[in-house]
Amino acid sequence: MNIQQACEAFKLLLEEQQARIAGMSAEKVDFTKKETVTIGLIDGDGIGPIIMKAAVRVLGHLLADEIAAGSILLRPIEGLTIENRMALGQPVPTAVLDAIKACDVLLKGPTTTPMGGTMESANVTLRRALDLYANVRPVAIPEEGIDWIFFRENTEGEYVLGSRGLDLPGMAVDFKVTTDEGTRRIARAAFEYAKNNGKTRLSIVTKANIMKKTDGKFTRICHEIAEDYPGITVDDWYIDIMTANLVDPAIRSRFQVFLLPNLYGDILTDEAAQIQGGVGTAGSANIGDRFAMFEAIHGSAPRLMEEGLGQYASPKSILNALVLLLRHICRQEAAQRLETALHTCPLTPGPGGATCAEYTDALMALL
Repeated sequence: MNIQQACEAFKLLLEEQQARIAGMSAEKVDFTKKETVTIGLIDGDGIGPIIMKAAVRVLGHLLADEIAAGSILLRPIEGLTIENRMALGQPVPTAVLDAIKACDVLLKGPTTTPMGGTMESANVTLRRALDLYANVRPVAIPEEGIDWIFFRENTEGEYVLGSRGLDLPGMAVDFKVTTDEGTRRIARAAFEYAKNNGKTRLSIVTKANIMKKTDGKFTRICHEIAEDYPGITVDDWYIDIMTANLVDPAIRSRFQVFLLPNLYGDILTDEAAQIQGGVGTAGSANIGDRFAMFEAIHGSAPRLMEEGLGQYASPKSILNALVLLLRHICRQEAAQRLETALHTCPLTPGPGGATCAEYTDALMALL
């Protein structure tokens, strides 16, 4: 590709992004008024089927009466495996996406993303296709006074065009996108959560001193939204120093709500989960106005599978995601029961500890 061809390709990308902005508005779903809620179930790759088996077992128990009555429908969705995606050359096969769109929410196991090449992450594709603009990840360590929640912008930044970069002689170029409306809606979601949950501090995390156009816009718009929430103290941090803050016991318990662009949110939430007890302990919500997807934040753990230790995969992450799903569809009592059981279960899953099935048995006994 020469520079002229690169300019033409970049022009097309810009036009696509402008079209995306025009389609951002959608009416929010009110789950208190829905007579039937359909939950799509996707196993994923690697340890995905193992931990999803545990999650579906717990979900079936918690909502047994509603499932029997038909007000909750559980719908398994096949085909989102790495083998099928590679064979079709699609990060999310068309038939799978159609099946997902027929559901209200999705509970999803981890999916493998090939390294290199042009195959986009299934998660990135789903977030864009379903307009899941808010990635919400809570992390709590009560004994240390840590109660964090991260609002990561989910459809923009470096990820929106992550597989659409350009290769030119002697160099490669990737792109980062920050839009006004995309920033406003994630900022509004974070501030609304803070206001409705008694939070008094919100931290904006960027690299606006270097990425002056994109991160600069993100910071400016977040502060504009902050003017509507005078009871919340807002501070700004750069991503590099915030990664250090989270491992500093002297100050980390002071933070409450984090608001971040896409890439920084991906990095910081993994760090936070590791502080909580490992990336296998944290759940993740991907929320839009119409659709929502709940998943484990870790990958498909190919090394664990290669070593024949898949049965020791921890289901904690997908079960924490299930807590978020239950809250999203307004099943608050079921969500609280599961959250309490997760905090009190005496077993620790993992090599050298309990198997996934043993941990789930103990959790079910508490439920």
